[in-house]
Amino acid sequence: MKKEVAFNDIIRKVRKDTFGKGPERIHTTFVENMAITRMYGNFTPTEKFIAQTAEGKKMVHSARTHMIKELYKDQVPEGLEELCGSKLVHLFTDIKVDEDVAISVFMFEKNIV
Repeated sequence: MKKEVAFNDIIRKVRKDTFGKGPERIHTTFVENMAITRMYGNFTPTEKFIAQTAEGKKMVHSARTHMIKELYKDQVPEGLEELCGSKLVHLFTDIKVDEDVAISVFMFEKNIV
């Protein structure tokens, strides 16, 4: 199995377990010590409903970005560091609510081989 596919499977499972729905499409590219992951079709029907107002969009954006950051800060998902052969040191993540597209940049200690 390609490393990207295995990485995507871990990320999808984390998001499904956390939010009740994983991304419909996910694509990861490894560059030096980073894994750049793009995710499409992230929101649950409830989140889509809440995001119909400006205040709701802020709530959904905040929940999605802060929860993921906290989750990874508390515990790196099982198998992620082993797969990449390095310790995860930073996670940068954002989501565009209107487009339902998210991006996460995982920064590891060493280059991913």
